[in-house]
Amino acid sequence: MTQNIDQSLRRILGDVLGLKPGQADSLTDDSGLFGHLPELDSMAVAGLLTEIEDRLGIVIEDDEVDGDMMADYGSLRRFVEDKLAV
Repeated sequence: MTQNIDQSLRRILGDVLGLKPGQADSLTDDSGLFGHLPELDSMAVAGLLTEIEDRLGIVIEDDEVDGDMMADYGSLRRFVEDKLAV
C-alpha cells in the first residue's frame, strides 16, 4: 500500500505541476518541494492539494497545511500516508 501511495503521489505531482518526464520519479525524501520546485508556487499548492484529495479520497483541512508539510517530498508523502492511516 505504501508503494502505491508513493507512485500515486509522484503521478499527481507530475500531472499537476507539469513536470518533465521522470522528474517526479527522481524525487527522494529529501528533495525540496515548495520554494525548490519553480512549478510549485502558492497557486499550484491549492491545485496540488485538491488533486491529492480527489485522487486519494482524503480530506485535507486548512489547519493541516503548513510549510513543514510541503518542505520536501518525504514530508508530503508521510502526511498523505498518515491521512490514509497506512
